Amino acid sequence: MALTNGHSDANVHINGNVKNTRPSRLYGTSSQPDISPLISLCSKSTNKSDYPNSKTIISNIPIYDLNSFSASDNAFVNTLQDEWYHLLHTGPGVFVLKRFYTNLTLIDQVNKVFDTIIASEASLTRGDHFAASGNNSRIWNSFQKHAEHDPSSFVEYYSNPWLSHISEAWLGPAYQITAQVNIVRPGGAPQMPHRDYHLGFQTAEACARWPKSVHHTSQFLTLQGAVAHSDMPLESGPTRFLPFSQMLEDGYMLWRTDAVKDYFHEHWVSAALEKGDAVFFNPALFHAAGENQTAPGPEGVDRSANLLQISSAFGKTMETINYIKIVEKCWDELRKKADSEGAESQEVICCVQAISLGYPFPTNLDSRPPAPGGMAPESETELLLRALKEGWSKEQVMDSYKQLRQDSSA
Repeated sequence: MALTNGHSDANVHINGNVKNTRPSRLYGTSSQPDISPLISLCSKSTNKSDYPNSKTIISNIPIYDLNSFSASDNAFVNTLQDEWYHLLHTGPGVFVLKRFYTNLTLIDQVNKVFDTIIASEASLTRGDHFAASGNNSRIWNSFQKHAEHDPSSFVEYYSNPWLSHISEAWLGPAYQITAQVNIVRPGGAPQMPHRDYHLGFQTAEACARWPKSVHHTSQFLTLQGAVAHSDMPLESGPTRFLPFSQMLEDGYMLWRTDAVKDYFHEHWVSAALEKGDAVFFNPALFHAAGENQTAPGPEGVDRSANLLQISSAFGKTMETINYIKIVEKCWDELRKKADSEGAESQEVICCVQAISLGYPFPTNLDSRPPAPGGMAPESETELLLRALKEGWSKEQVMDSYKQLRQDSSA
């Protein structure tokens, strides 16, 4: 066995042929995969002692009651964030936050906004991930449409400090929010089990072109969530999960195979939700919306959720958001909130984080050099917070915001 050069090399000459002895950087495709690693992972149990601040464990899913906590207790919130990070990373990969919203009048008001948007889009052909067009109700980019239709409820909705706390636990600061509404009516069919954005939205052939490192790190770029806008008893089909499956290394390749689908259908679990509750999960967790088995008519449940895809500042969001339009629509309401609660209140900061880009790159460093004494220019989030603190007029805010965007372009 001769090496091709004077030092160790994985390209080995054997009888004149070159053989690569290094492990492949890629995962291969297989219609009959070995799912024993998945079975081993999903045989784990969630221990309450690992998540001491949870109220209970239901079907391996930790349940937290936010009424027991203070969102402004920074030391305790940091402890919770450590717990949630562990849970999403090497734990069951999913948890429920009871009473994520306690103001159900706000949820009802937002539902009316969603109904108005759905009615206005009734004539459009709406694609869906898993249902025939028209069977369910779907609002793409509910985030921006909500802001444009009703800035008041939008500002209140996205001022929830718990949304910021869970987002930063998994993604760090400067995250970006997108959202879609999905309403599944009685008789609505279940989804097929899958993983989610980014690689989860690609074909097996496309996924096979990405190196293993991308498969492993993709899950750290997105946080999945759903806010219950209706009660979701088990018979209404709240999302089904396969706890611990996010740790399957080649799961983005295998979820499409019959063997994995069959295993999922035999072992999935779910948790009932009440209006205002939220569930958050690792996007690599095998999951699927359930079947709505409630009866049609007044006794049935139109299962309604605002689905959140929250993206790392270092990633790319699912949808394109016109943040300038949102800020313009919502500034008066945000100004009122800052005047009544303080421009540096937790709720105001949370809303500003939701409606602006907290990461200042990419940018044009000729036009926007790093701030004095800093490594980066001012971000959109920092600009808006400064404007609130200094009491800028709406015209001044919008002029400065648009100028920032213009200066950032090449």
